[in-house]
Amino acid sequence: MHVDEHRSRIESLQSLQAANGVDCVALMPGANMLYFTGLPAHLSERPYVAFVPAKGPLAVLLPELEAPAARGQLPDDARLFTYRDEEGHEHGFQQVAGELELNDKAIGIEYLAMRALEMRRIEQAAPGCRLLAVEPWLPSLRMSKDGTEIDHMRQAVGIAQRAMQSILNADAIRAGRSELEVAADLRIALLQQGAQGEAFSPIVVAGPNSASPHAAPSDRPMEKGELVVIDWGAAYKGYRSDITRSFVLGVPTPEMERIHDAVLAANQAGRLAVRPNMLAQDVDRAARRAITLAGYGAYFIHRTGHGLGLETHEPPYIVEGNLEFLGPGMTFTVEPGVYLPDVGGVRIEDNVVVTADGSETLTTLPRDLVRL
Repeated sequence: MHVDEHRSRIESLQSLQAANGVDCVALMPGANMLYFTGLPAHLSERPYVAFVPAKGPLAVLLPELEAPAARGQLPDDARLFTYRDEEGHEHGFQQVAGELELNDKAIGIEYLAMRALEMRRIEQAAPGCRLLAVEPWLPSLRMSKDGTEIDHMRQAVGIAQRAMQSILNADAIRAGRSELEVAADLRIALLQQGAQGEAFSPIVVAGPNSASPHAAPSDRPMEKGELVVIDWGAAYKGYRSDITRSFVLGVPTPEMERIHDAVLAANQAGRLAVRPNMLAQDVDRAARRAITLAGYGAYFIHRTGHGLGLETHEPPYIVEGNLEFLGPGMTFTVEPGVYLPDVGGVRIEDNVVVTADGSETLTTLPRDLVRL
């Protein structure tokens, strides 16, 4: 992305923070720093913080060894405050606080991302400052994706789908193999298909493990007659996909088929309900209603979906009580599931974008209960 586009994003952030009475925003390595500055920094023992004042140019505190790469990403007027390992970072925070006159000022911080280390250093460097959460208002700038962002997400979806198809073609998901072995195959396939990383560690769970929505793959061998739930995604230019499909090793029981039918109906109902100007909770209600009518409402134990973009989980959250209106460009998952402890679980997850007159499902893999 061109520097001018990040400058425009910073200007939008500055306008919004001024409207919320925030004098400066401190961004940590991660999605927000990447979105507003283009800096692909990673979290480490060396503090790396981008300070966005309500007026004036960006200021970045970072290790000296990171400065050459950062300078090429930033506007010419961005100010870099560097430190060396042998001298430590404390003086750098003092320099930034002095330059930006942060004493007694309102500073917005990412409650979900900032560590105690950076928080304490800011408080020490800027006596009297007030630290306020940016989460109530900053996400509004990132929720509606532009065409380029959605194209990146399409790429991430395509990579993930091709990776799954490749391991299915190789008969990698079969009785006798462990969940960890299948997860390893899927990781390799994602990279072979062009992923620039995983969106998250793949979930591959079978039999009793599949009844736990976020169980981790184990070395337990999968067995004939078991349900298998696989949840995976790719990262492409920072943007993520997040897909789940369910399988059975052999012939499903009648109850397995009933569960799958209920989840499929809920997935379809949720996706078909999506349109601009509806409440996020109404997508959850549409999906949940289908599972409740099938008699499995007590076993749908999580929200219907979550926002998707530079983060695997971000606003908007598709859950009861979210009275946020959906708008064009918002991207999120629709992923109802049913989890029966003595039978196993089924989840079907798709990636959806709100359009001007409805929605588009970016994921195209078949949603039937695949018999392996």
